[in-house]
Amino acid sequence: MNVLKKLSNSAPGLLLCLVAGGVTGAVAEGPSTFAWVVGQLYLAVVNMAAVPLLVVATFFGLRQVLALPRPAVRVGTILAVAVVLVALAAAGGTMLGLLATPGAQLSHEARSQLGTLVLNSTGSGGEVPMTLFAGSAADALPSRIGFALNDIVPDNFYRVLAQGHTLGILTGTILFGMAFAALSREQSGMLTNVFEGIYRALEHVIEYANLLIPVLAFGTAAHLTMHTQRATVLAMGSFLLDFIGLALLLCVVAIAVMARIARLPFLRVLADLKAPLLVGLTSGSATAPIPHTIEAMSVRLGFSRGVVELVVPLGSVFVRAGSALYFALATVFVANLYDRPIGPSDIVLIAVGSTVAAILSSGQNGLGTVGYAAVVLSALQLPVEAAGALFIAIDLICDGPRNVLSLVSTCAVVALVSAGLPSERVAPADLMPLDPRGAVLTFSFSRAQLALATGCALMVASLIVLMGIGVGAR
Repeated sequence: MNVLKKLSNSAPGLLLCLVAGGVTGAVAEGPSTFAWVVGQLYLAVVNMAAVPLLVVATFFGLRQVLALPRPAVRVGTILAVAVVLVALAAAGGTMLGLLATPGAQLSHEARSQLGTLVLNSTGSGGEVPMTLFAGSAADALPSRIGFALNDIVPDNFYRVLAQGHTLGILTGTILFGMAFAALSREQSGMLTNVFEGIYRALEHVIEYANLLIPVLAFGTAAHLTMHTQRATVLAMGSFLLDFIGLALLLCVVAIAVMARIARLPFLRVLADLKAPLLVGLTSGSATAPIPHTIEAMSVRLGFSRGVVELVVPLGSVFVRAGSALYFALATVFVANLYDRPIGPSDIVLIAVGSTVAAILSSGQNGLGTVGYAAVVLSALQLPVEAAGALFIAIDLICDGPRNVLSLVSTCAVVALVSAGLPSERVAPADLMPLDPRGAVLTFSFSRAQLALATGCALMVASLIVLMGIGVGAR
């Protein structure tokens, strides 16, 4: 247990698990499959606990934010900042794609490998013969882009809970949370205590489940090694390097902004965010880092807990900066691959389309995200099915950086909106100032205790006097 806890919070340890998993996946299929199955069980437990945690955290966050001055302006600011950050990620991905031109200068071997992959996918009825986290490409490419009305405003809250429709869950949660926030403290005191107990219990469930992150990292790397061809990864290398590099750069910028607002050193902020970043990078889940992120942003970095508890759960669903960057770079890559020139109007179209696609993909993770690239690809009249086959093959590599960028963007929203609010940072015990005069002991007595103590003192004094008289008489 202690070993898993240390590994789950250690960047070098998780890196070692990834390397070991990659090596094991290349030589031993049995242990790799077992570790991957355990990782899937971990994800199932985390997602099971994360949805009700998201609901309860949103309740508390709404109540606290609505109690702040000018709540309507603050909520509007949250939404505006979130959309701006997603749009900036899409614009950054578009500009980097134009400068780095991924997919434009591929070797003959790389083009041949990608062509073979596309032909195999179209020759098997539109399905890619590859087993990652979904059964096929058809599972990852949605048949329709957009949402039905029942997906956004459900007529049965329990139905969307059972089916896992995140948008419907959040709609019901927000409506109930606003009504909950309108109640007085006396009216909602018992319900608040129940929610608080549920909140802490779910935090413990996810905390214990996160001990299996090293196993998940090992199994994911092994599964990737077994089911992804090395030639495909090399052929898509230009896209992978640009995507991971720009995601890292944007994360550094966002953390620097948080450090400036919190008035803390950059490395201190990075250290406080280490746990949620590691969970987001290795778990492949946008909701697994929620408990760690709430603790880091409010207790350690001092941002308003009400804003944190509202923005972090909602941001895990809606602030899709990583997806926006992914869609923009993927579109530029496919355009270069098919020698499709990109003009000034296309640049705007890619940036806006990637932002829209990222918002439409809210609530999707993993391979479910890939299909929404069709929003931008279709606008530029690029082949959607062929591009889907290419990016499904490497999505397992992109999933971690995509989640991390979205997580850091959510934290940046919290920092920007919390500017000017009182800090809630808890000073570490080892940094608390010591009283130079030393510890002071104080005694307090009741009247009966004081009378008893006085009687005992008089009795002792009398005995001492009598003993002195006896000794003197000898």
